[in-house]
Amino acid sequence: MTKLPNSIDKHVGSRVRMRRKTLRMTQTALANALGLTFQQVQKYEKGANRIGAGRLQHIAHFLQVPIEFLFDGAPGGSMKDINPLTFDYVSDFVATSDGLALLKAFTQLKDTAMRRRVLNLVEQISQQQRGPVAPLAA
Repeated sequence: MTKLPNSIDKHVGSRVRMRRKTLRMTQTALANALGLTFQQVQKYEKGANRIGAGRLQHIAHFLQVPIEFLFDGAPGGSMKDINPLTFDYVSDFVATSDGLALLKAFTQLKDTAMRRRVLNLVEQISQQQRGPVAPLAA
């Protein structure tokens, strides 16, 4: 019998992935910091493997977030009593009409290849305005 990923494990993994990418960190860099292989980090981010309590604490510390951040918005749980870490730039972006419109339009794209092309286009435009930066890793 194959064990299916738990919805909480998938949620926590997606939060780890989001924060890692926010920090422009590769899976390999995170894996090296934790003494793991990048394949193990991939499995954590997909929710295929559960993250033990000690390792979860280490990940949160390395990603510079409280553990609560990784559970924020988790299905079936209430985080009302916890003040999760917020990212002002994300809130500020979504609060603008352009930011909200872009977010809504992007999340309505069901074709993952199209989503990737849109993301690549926006990253290219942004990079042209900022100057050269290292590309994000999956």
